[in-house]
Amino acid sequence: MKFTKMQGTGNDYVYVNGFSETVGDPARVAREVSDRHFGVGADGLILVLPSKVADVRMRMFNADGSEAEMCGNGIRCLAKYAYERGIALKNPMRVETGNGVLSLELHTKGGKVREVTVNMGQPVLELAKIPVNAELVSATEEAHQYAFEISDAPFSHATFVSMGNPHVVIFPQNLDRVDVAKLGPAVEHFAAFPKRINAHWVEVKSRGEVVMRTWERGSGITLACGTGACAVCVAGAVTGRTDRKIVAHLPGGDLMLDWRHTDNCVYMTGPAVEVFSGDWTD
Repeated sequence: MKFTKMQGTGNDYVYVNGFSETVGDPARVAREVSDRHFGVGADGLILVLPSKVADVRMRMFNADGSEAEMCGNGIRCLAKYAYERGIALKNPMRVETGNGVLSLELHTKGGKVREVTVNMGQPVLELAKIPVNAELVSATEEAHQYAFEISDAPFSHATFVSMGNPHVVIFPQNLDRVDVAKLGPAVEHFAAFPKRINAHWVEVKSRGEVVMRTWERGSGITLACGTGACAVCVAGAVTGRTDRKIVAHLPGGDLMLDWRHTDNCVYMTGPAVEVFSGDWTD
């Protein structure tokens, strides 16, 4: 199986061209290639596939083999992969995902895609649609902010957002003291989240700047999460902490987010980088 490893702000995935390759058991392959000691090393597997409704289709599998609806950093790299290999040459490019068809504007230089702006769609704040079990979280006096407790560990100032996949955004008093490795798994698998959840801890630097740390559902600690950064943008705005246009600093780099009034969609701009290609022998 021929593959290409790509990364967007440090969120790395193994890409396989589904136009020429067949992956019979993508969940198993995702687990094997993602292993950073015995595999290629990645946050997951992304298949580049034909689509009947868009220019190309993306299927994304986490490192544990579970399939996710969307991946913000992954879709930017998919656009670069498809464009530079002649699979899809339209700009804007339309990509079919588990969260519908998304439109991507490719920023090119010398025929190469350097950055991509993705219309990530409209956020969902209704708990049942995220989904979050409202009986297991407590509303606070502040709008869109909830509290919950896991094994005597209290969580407050939490905001729930779906960007096609579920996110919880938490605003701690001191980000440096948050043990993401310990808290992440507990939050991901908490009973209030029937489809599990992506968890983000955020420090607000100013109205237009935040720092975030992430635990991704099915992959653990990652250097970046595109849909998560969009959720952070929305959470900051609806709780009055930030403007609707921000820069998010992630361990792997920066993403620009813009929750536009015109169409209520979140636009994310960030880099797309090809790392290397190779052959995987099953």
